[in-house]
Amino acid sequence: MSDTTNRPAGLIAIDREMARQAADAVASFHAAEALAVRIATSLKSTRKLLLLGMGGSHAVGRSLEPLYRAHGIDAVALPLSEQLGQPLSIDGKTILVTSQSGESAEVLRWFAETDGATADTFGLTLEGSSSLARSVPCLVGAGGTEKAFAATRSLTISYALHLSILAALGDDASAALVAIEAPQAPDTAPALAALAGVRSVVTSGRQLQGLAEAIGLGLTELSRLPCFSLEGGQLRHGPMEMLGPSVGVVLFRAADATAGLVAAMAASAAEAGSPVVVFDASGDAPVPGVTTLTFEPAFGMAAIFAMLPVAQSFMIAFAAARVADAGTPVRSTKITRSE
Repeated sequence: MSDTTNRPAGLIAIDREMARQAADAVASFHAAEALAVRIATSLKSTRKLLLLGMGGSHAVGRSLEPLYRAHGIDAVALPLSEQLGQPLSIDGKTILVTSQSGESAEVLRWFAETDGATADTFGLTLEGSSSLARSVPCLVGAGGTEKAFAATRSLTISYALHLSILAALGDDASAALVAIEAPQAPDTAPALAALAGVRSVVTSGRQLQGLAEAIGLGLTELSRLPCFSLEGGQLRHGPMEMLGPSVGVVLFRAADATAGLVAAMAASAAEAGSPVVVFDASGDAPVPGVTTLTFEPAFGMAAIFAMLPVAQSFMIAFAAARVADAGTPVRSTKITRSE
């Protein structure tokens, strides 16, 4: 990504964000420790968590659902737009509102309509002077607001802020921090070649479904192709009818109890004629007939941090091969100020 010759300005901006995301993530993890303890104390008391966000922020919430549930916390991630229209009760829950800018239209309206929510409401943001940060106690990521379109650094930092909360709940963060600071670099060229002829992509996972959703969003924002995400069971229940040579499938597999289900989906999708790419930290044998990007065995946050920068580079290269001005939005803005 260092060669800027004929590289779109939008992708150069993303390159700059990604170049510092690891250092910013580690700094964010450590800076969050004091407030993370307070949030963990709230979670231990309420045992219920509502994760609210939009776009990539919601995908982060989806990623964290299984990790908080492993602590016996009833964690549910919901788009903030859905909470505005069909609200779940917020009584007796810890609430985490995530917005990298802290200024999205839904964030502003939700706080206006809830009058500051509850004493157990907290935020995650990259902008310490934002409306979100002024409304509730916030974990603030290092490095300031993300400038480039399509979430990269903001995703990594949001995960790091959650890692600090999980550490305060008792998780060992060491493997995840190693994954950030000593990145793996499996070659993405075979994966890009496998998907060279597709007209759309579906990303999927089981316990890593939130990561799949984040990458699916980035793929469609940057390539302008219909790239979307379906949880593994949901993909199995009917939507496999769409599979074939023009529909690529990108799967995420970790060393957890759902690894076998992801492998079964990879085999089924390949049998249906779709080119299949598996980001694989399971430690199991690769699935025959698919393209596998192999990582050291890992699960949870360690698997997310191992795969995320490679998946980001993959989605950027996928888009760059298809769109002359990839990274420059034509119908969207970085901060969505309208509903």
